[in-house]
Amino acid sequence: MSVFSEVSTTDLVTQIARQITEAIVTGHLKPGERLTELQLSREFGTSRAPVREAARLLESQGLVTFSPRRGFFVRTFSASEMRDIYELRIGLELHAGYLAVERATDADIAALEKQLGRLYGTAGQASIETQIFEDFAFHRMICKASGNARLIRVYDELATEMRAGITLIGKIYDDPQRMAETHEPIMDALRKRDGDELREALRYHIAVARDAVVALFEELEKGV
Repeated sequence: MSVFSEVSTTDLVTQIARQITEAIVTGHLKPGERLTELQLSREFGTSRAPVREAARLLESQGLVTFSPRRGFFVRTFSASEMRDIYELRIGLELHAGYLAVERATDADIAALEKQLGRLYGTAGQASIETQIFEDFAFHRMICKASGNARLIRVYDELATEMRAGITLIGKIYDDPQRMAETHEPIMDALRKRDGDELREALRYHIAVARDAVVALFEELEKGV
């Protein structure tokens, strides 16, 4: 008996999961929408098995839910769940900032400066999905500058959930230009490599976003 199994199936599952994830975070697949295995398998040009495995993978990542005898559905986020996610994000990014102050290279700082420029560049000109993506890309770069690979992995999982949730709202929780400007105190602290200032800037920045996003979710739940 062979010790190894074919890798093509695993690669296929990953590719399918990645495409479904992108469809969810960009709003092409809506919260509560059913993932029909037969239809998806036809679109991907595969059997139903890898589609089912991809759905199971996304279920483990919190993007999809499973209902017995009904199948898989795109997860619907609640205001309470978004608050929990943002509170976890605050703790994660504060620690990332603490490490980044010590470990970030000059190239890391320069890359963050460039990414801040992209935030200004997309303000009011790009789609909501693009603006959200560029915002999270900036924060991911801080996590990357921490030099902790596992921290980045956890951030990626949180970011996927947050992007999916914010896309559900259908609008940016702040004016795009203002949203770009709110990153300036963070960038300032990074330039000076001031750990206390950076953590305070991150805490305030993410808490403001949390409160705004949760409030919008609460309006959705009330049908406002």
